[in-house]
Amino acid sequence: MSICVIRRTDSNVLLRADNPDQVTTIDDTWYFHPDIVDLEGLEKTDRIYKCPLKGTCNWIDLVTDKGVIIDVSWIYPEPRPDYHHIAGWYGFYADHRYYETIECE
Repeated sequence: MSICVIRRTDSNVLLRADNPDQVTTIDDTWYFHPDIVDLEGLEKTDRIYKCPLKGTCNWIDLVTDKGVIIDVSWIYPEPRPDYHHIAGWYGFYADHRYYETIECE
């Protein structure tokens, strides 16, 4: 099974995980290993969110030729101990107004 994050506007694949070790889910959100994330256009910001379970994350924006889409992803540089396995992984919502995360071929 492969998992893809696909842009809603043009059906372009933003990222694809073919190996189950490259992706995990927590509470209906997807986390992708940084080795498979195409960082072109993604910018880590200084904006943070403090999750009571996982710790503090930084929001990731997507810069496109039509402007900046804020908060498309997030990353926990140093999550709490129970979530150390997602340290540095990129989080994506299952469903977002800009993209969707689906099983793909």
